[in-house]
Amino acid sequence: MSDKQVKGVSLGKLVLELGPLGVFFFANAEGARLQAWFPALRALGEPIFVATALFMVAIAAALAVSFARERTVPVMPLVSGVVVLVFGGLTLWLKDETFIKMKPTLVNALFGAVLLGGLALGKPLLGYVFGAAFSLTERGWLILTRRWGLFFLVLAVLNEAVWRTVSTDLWVDFKVFGIMPLTFAFALAQTPLLTRHAAEPDEG
Repeated sequence: MSDKQVKGVSLGKLVLELGPLGVFFFANAEGARLQAWFPALRALGEPIFVATALFMVAIAAALAVSFARERTVPVMPLVSGVVVLVFGGLTLWLKDETFIKMKPTLVNALFGAVLLGGLALGKPLLGYVFGAAFSLTERGWLILTRRWGLFFLVLAVLNEAVWRTVSTDLWVDFKVFGIMPLTFAFALAQTPLLTRHAAEPDEG
């Protein structure tokens, strides 16, 4: 595969991952205008419910496109998508935005618990997920898995603190412009670890 093709695939994955978040942010900010354009959306109520409904549609579409492109769906986006559909459905059904606000808490806590639980059993599970993308020594996978496990737990606690103390609009801003940039920054910060613990060809 050429560099151009690789970049195209990477850009496509990025759009599929960030697109639903963009839809969620836009729909929450412009919920009233969307309801004016599409009267059927008025039945959903406040903008956060419009945003939740469109977020669910965007997530389902992104998962479907991902499967159509690669004939598989990565584990983490799949789990996150399923939780969005379940908690989003509860949000709309019960007209209670608490459920969609708790979604990042549950997903991040689940990822953190699974990664750290795997370490407790002597299995760096991150290696099974990203082993095709990175070639690390066993110690490298252990350290990277521990770091990501703890990071996910920090995100879970942070989301709980934010949604319980600020307005819905501010929480949406945090979800879109807080969690994602923090995750990208943390991932970039692991570059020295990936370099330091890169496995030699005969160790892969």
